[in-house]
Amino acid sequence: MSEHPVRWMMTGKGEPLVPVAFEAGPPGPDEVVVEIAGCGVCHTDLGYYYDGVRTKHALPLTLGHEISGHVIAAGSNAVWWTDRAVIVPAVIPCGTCDACRRGKATICPNQKMPGNDIHGGFATHIVVPAHGLCAVDEARLNAVGIDLADLSVIADAVTTPYQAVTQAGVREGDLVVVNGVGGVGGYAAQIAHALGGVVVAVDVSADKLAAIAGQEADLTLNARELGPRELKAAIQAFAKERGLRQTEWIILECSGTRAGQETAFGLINHGATLCVVGFTMDKVEVRLSNLMAFHARAIGNWGCPPDLYPAALELVLNGRVKVTPFVEKHPLSEINRVFEAAHAGTLKRRAVLVP
Repeated sequence: MSEHPVRWMMTGKGEPLVPVAFEAGPPGPDEVVVEIAGCGVCHTDLGYYYDGVRTKHALPLTLGHEISGHVIAAGSNAVWWTDRAVIVPAVIPCGTCDACRRGKATICPNQKMPGNDIHGGFATHIVVPAHGLCAVDEARLNAVGIDLADLSVIADAVTTPYQAVTQAGVREGDLVVVNGVGGVGGYAAQIAHALGGVVVAVDVSADKLAAIAGQEADLTLNARELGPRELKAAIQAFAKERGLRQTEWIILECSGTRAGQETAFGLINHGATLCVVGFTMDKVEVRLSNLMAFHARAIGNWGCPPDLYPAALELVLNGRVKVTPFVEKHPLSEINRVFEAAHAGTLKRRAVLVP
């Protein structure tokens, strides 16, 4: 290795993250060492750091689960990955348990999440299981002009809504409401549009709505200006105007706020599908019987199975989903400043930390 590996460690809630040298490897038989190209800063990281959301691994811990990089060492059962560019899944299932064998990798009891179960990607290097790695064709990547570091956000910000959209069964002509279009929600809107959905974007930020208007969103609505009934009425009028169904809306809740979740639940109609993508520690007050009365369903979305990563990556490589305009790279050494800015909401794009 050209440099001694360094991790930026969280030692306590809100305490400054500190750099610590460590030995990256040797990897076990089924593991690889990845030299990190970039690691995205996610709302979940901020939840651990500022809000006291508990990590499964005791502190001190390196956060970060949106990781891309190059495999520089591989165990005896993973030599195929040597020297390859990869995206590390945000949630790595074991691949062998009963849940994994039945296609339910997102509830694998042995899953490893970097920055939660194991040390994460705010570092120069990381040791991870080889199972589930997503290979990146660097020649193709260079041809389309995307940095490998930018692809780090695929590991959560893109694949989590991709799993939500595919799990909800979005088809051509479906009306898809994306509630909260910053970060994950912006990618959710792009993905729903790419798969044929007619997208209504809802947010409280005029800037975020303007960024997505006329591209992936067919209608933008500001929830700060419209009450719950007015919001639903506006979507109903839009659906009628476009000749879309007044039933079976697909609602992607990506805001990760109490107000946003209550707004999303209020949009449920007959046969609707509510996908909970964003996370908050806050409790919400809803009439759960609406699910019964509307014969609707609510689905959680925890990460994304690794076997869906190549399809999500393909959407990016063929230009149907754009990542570069929505990320901004910062030196890893500025992690404390970037965390503060992300928490304060002053960043215009998703931050990617580059060693």
